[in-house]
Amino acid sequence: MPETCASAVIPADTPSVWRVVRDFDGLPDWHPAIEHSALGDGDAPDRVGSVRTLRLTDGSTVVETLNALDDQRRSMTYEIIESPFVIRSYRSTIQVMPLTTTGESFVLWSVAFDCDARDAEDLVAFFRDDVFAAGLRGLAGHVARTP
Repeated sequence: MPETCASAVIPADTPSVWRVVRDFDGLPDWHPAIEHSALGDGDAPDRVGSVRTLRLTDGSTVVETLNALDDQRRSMTYEIIESPFVIRSYRSTIQVMPLTTTGESFVLWSVAFDCDARDAEDLVAFFRDDVFAAGLRGLAGHVARTP
């Protein structure tokens, strides 16, 4: 099962970064590849089991469900249930941790998924670079602009 991750130091305090990250419906505010997000009827951005439908900037759609939201550990886990990607069993976690020596935040975004062996290398690079690293750069910029 392929795995990958990306991480970043975000120059903001952990509660501020976590407030942004924990919003399951908030990706369009900070991820450059996400154009729109919509929660399912009756779902909430902080309720485990909620489903979001993301429209990507290329016009494709990804549907995800929130599996875990832990405010104490500042961790969110979700899975893709429908997408244009040639994957199975995609489960991702994003966690925000304090850098106690600087007052900044360390964010780790990771995934494990299944796919055909011939697609693994390209998908690992795509999720690491185009999804997670790009998203973390967007998160840093968003937090810097948010009072």
